[in-house]
Amino acid sequence: MKKILLGLAAAAIFVIITFIGSYNAIVSKHEIITAKWAQVNNQLQRRNDLIPNLVNTVKGYADHEKNVFEAVTNARSQWAKAGSLEEKVKAASALDSALSRMLLVVENYPDLKANETFLKLMDELSGSENRIVVERMRYNEAVRDYNVTVRMFPGNMVARIFGYRTASEYFAAEEKAKIVPEVKF
Repeated sequence: MKKILLGLAAAAIFVIITFIGSYNAIVSKHEIITAKWAQVNNQLQRRNDLIPNLVNTVKGYADHEKNVFEAVTNARSQWAKAGSLEEKVKAASALDSALSRMLLVVENYPDLKANETFLKLMDELSGSENRIVVERMRYNEAVRDYNVTVRMFPGNMVARIFGYRTASEYFAAEEKAKIVPEVKF
C-alpha cells in the first residue's frame, strides 16, 4: 500500500512540476513576443522619424509628384495613429508600399540621386529597412515558438486553463512584393 501511495505522490509531483514548467514556458514566450514586437515598433518609429526629412529632400526636386508625397505622409500618419498591433502591422505595410512608390519617382531625377543629403538619408533609410526586416524575422520566430508551445501537449492544456491563445499576427510580405521588379538600362 505504501508503494502505491508513494507512486501516486511521485506521479502527482511530476504532473505538478510539468504543469508549472509549461505555465512558466508559456508566460516567458508570451513576454518574448511582447519584447520582440517592441523592437519592431522601435525600428518602425526610427523609419517614421526619417521620412519627413527624406520627403522634404525629394520634394525639392520632384514637386509635381504631389500624390506620391501625400501617400507617404498619409501612411506615416496612419502608423502614428495606429493603436493595436494589427493596425500597426497594416500601417507599416502601407508605409512600405508608399515608400516604394516614392523611390520609383526618385529614379527619374539623376541630380537628386547625387545629392549628398539625399544619399545620407537613403543610407539611414536603408539601414532602418534592414533593421526592420531583422526585427520582423525575430518577432515571427518568437510568435512561432510561442504558438508551438501553446498548441503542443501539455502546454495546450495549461494555455486553455489560463486563457492563453495562439498569437495570430505574423509579418508577411504582400503579394505585390513577391513580383520581381523589371530593371531596364
